[in-house]
Amino acid sequence: MLVASALLLVALWPPEGGRSLAVQAVRWAADPSGALPVLPEQLPVGMGDDPQAVELRDEMVRAYDAAWDAGGLTQVRLRMKSARDPLPPATLRQLLLGAGVLLAGVAWRIASRRPQRPAG
Repeated sequence: MLVASALLLVALWPPEGGRSLAVQAVRWAADPSGALPVLPEQLPVGMGDDPQAVELRDEMVRAYDAAWDAGGLTQVRLRMKSARDPLPPATLRQLLLGAGVLLAGVAWRIASRRPQRPAG
């Protein structure tokens, strides 16, 4: 129980500047070959005057919309590919640490209630 809990905590723990292993695994499972398009961010202020940048972004949006319109499993995969950790990293770390301490306490309590086996 403790090993499974520790592995789960490691998988869910978000790094400082990225996504947790669990979210990375979901994103990879959705698109292992990298073939699905991504919805691009809005152009920064001032870039809207650059026709090449606008056309490039519009082309990316059209590709995303075409994939979305395919429907079914493709929409689920597009959502999974854009998955993020559900909470800010600092909050998620605090919750995971609290869950880890609670699980360790429960495991210790369960282990202390078991009858001791005689040595030998």
